[in-house]
This record gives sequence, structure tokens and C-alpha cells, in this order.
Amino acid sequence: MAGKVMHAVRYEGYGGGAAGLKHVEVPVPAPKKDEVLIKVEAVSLNPADWKIQKGALRPLLPRKFPCVPATDVAGEVIEVGPGVNNFEAGDKVVALLNHAVSAYLHIILSLTVKRPLEVSAAEGAGLPVAGLTALQALTNSAGVKLDGTGNPTNILITAASGGVGHYAVQLAKLGNVHVTATCGARNVDFVKSLGADEVLDYKTPEGAALKSPSGRKYDAVIHCATGILFSTFEPNLSNKGKVIDITPTPTSMMTSAFKKLTFSKKQLVPLLMFPKSENLEYLVGLVKEGKLKIIVDSKHPLSKAEDAWAKSIDGHAKGKIIVEP
Repeated sequence: MAGKVMHAVRYEGYGGGAAGLKHVEVPVPAPKKDEVLIKVEAVSLNPADWKIQKGALRPLLPRKFPCVPATDVAGEVIEVGPGVNNFEAGDKVVALLNHAVSAYLHIILSLTVKRPLEVSAAEGAGLPVAGLTALQALTNSAGVKLDGTGNPTNILITAASGGVGHYAVQLAKLGNVHVTATCGARNVDFVKSLGADEVLDYKTPEGAALKSPSGRKYDAVIHCATGILFSTFEPNLSNKGKVIDITPTPTSMMTSAFKKLTFSKKQLVPLLMFPKSENLEYLVGLVKEGKLKIIVDSKHPLSKAEDAWAKSIDGHAKGKIIVEP
């Protein structure tokens, strides 16, 4: 691939939104030691992508400019670098990396897994950040056993029609879990179809109060929405219930610290996702087996990546937003 160029999308500094994305031609990278070069077939966007561009995550995730955004990708291995033994040209893969919106990528192997033919490129690209976040929140933070052997558990999932939320509902139902979920009125039937036992329209008084229609108290909340105070959750939690916040803010971090310092039985747990390849492989396997569905909200060509970016910023996508070269 030496000497060839590819189409990529990048931004030159913080801010600018969709209008700040620029289409450029850049050299196709060569894989280094323990890297592979893949031809991109699909990329999915996550809210963190435009939040990084906005500068909202600058303390945790600083960026050098120009920056090629996005992290979740599916494609085909074109070339392998020195020291690579577990992948070869022609392999279909799913990967989590530092940047993705381009035609070719050189990627490290630590978060790359093979993608079976039963899993499409769009499905594979939709998995990494959102799927791994849902999995970690449920299994590590909430203690749910996805083989169904755990104790009966009541869980609330907010923003259940979004990227993380729609995975969390499905994964929770693999365990011994009663799921109450919140979403907008137009997505109530969709969230029910994912397996939720109870669904609340968040704009109704009952939905805003987050009260279970059957009167259950929540052992855990997978909190995928924003703008809800812990005081709203607290009366709905069981004695040792916890709220697992997947998008922690300075305010929620302070609340979490206060609850710990005062030895409160009800806790707010900020979630920082730590990706592991074995967990990504597990999710890909669930998709192959038909136990996990990736819902694609919309697909956009690379030449219109800014449309996908704007849709993600709008915040009302049902499932995942996909960009395809």
C-alpha cells in the first residue's frame, strides 16, 4: 500500500460540531510491529466522540490535532506487521482503537477480535464501546450473572433505546433480572421488543419519577441518560441499591464521594469502561448465536460523515449510527 492515499475525516481543534469536520486525503498507513492494516467496512459513532471534539472530556481524553475521530470499527485485514501470528490477510475483524473515520487503519491487536460471517460489518462496528460499557456495568458493577444463575434482581435502565441502553436491556435479560426501562414515547414498543418487562415514557410524571409500575425497588440502575439527580433515584432504590452512571459528571463524582464518606447503603457508582478483548469476543459470540441484536439507527457514507455526527449530537438515535466508506 506504499504511496497510496485514502479518504479520511478529521477536525483541527476543539469545537465546531459537525461543521468542524474536514474531508482530507492522507497516506495509507503501514502496519508496524504487532499491528495490522485493515480496510474499513463500517464505523460506529458514540456520544464520547463529539464530546471529545467539544472539549468536554479534555482532562480524561486529551487529543492532539489534527484528530481523526471515532473508535469502533469493523473491516478486513489487508496486511499484517512483524510479529503478528493470530491474524492474516482476509480476516474479518472488529476493533476498538484511537481513531476510525477513514478508509484504512493500522491497529494494535490488544482490542481486535475476529468477526464471523454471521456478524455483518455494521453489527460488528456497533459493538465495542456501547456493548462493552453495558456488559461491564451489568456484570462488574451490578453483579449480574448473564448465565441466569444469579439471585433475582430488579434493574432500571435509563435511555434504554440508545446505544448502551439497548444492549443493557438485552444482556440483562440473559440473567435472572426484571428490567424496568425508560425511553421516549415513540420507542416504548421498541424497548419492549428488546425484552424489557416494564417501560416508562420519561416525559410522563411516572416516568420522570422513575417509579416501577409494579412497585419494585431497584437493586441497580444502569444510568445511560443525563440530567437526573441522585435524589430522584434514591427513593426508588432497594436498601443497598446503587446507581451506575455511565457518563459521570463532576457533580455525580462529588455525590458519589459524599455517599461513600457518609457510609450510605445506597451508592452512586461512576463507571469508567476498561475494554478487554475477551469481553468483545464474548459479545461477538452472542451476536453470532442470535442472543444479542445490534439495532442500526442509520447508515451514512463516509462522504457525509458530518450528517452522522450531527445526528449523534442530536441525541435521539435508536441504537447505533454507522458510517461506511
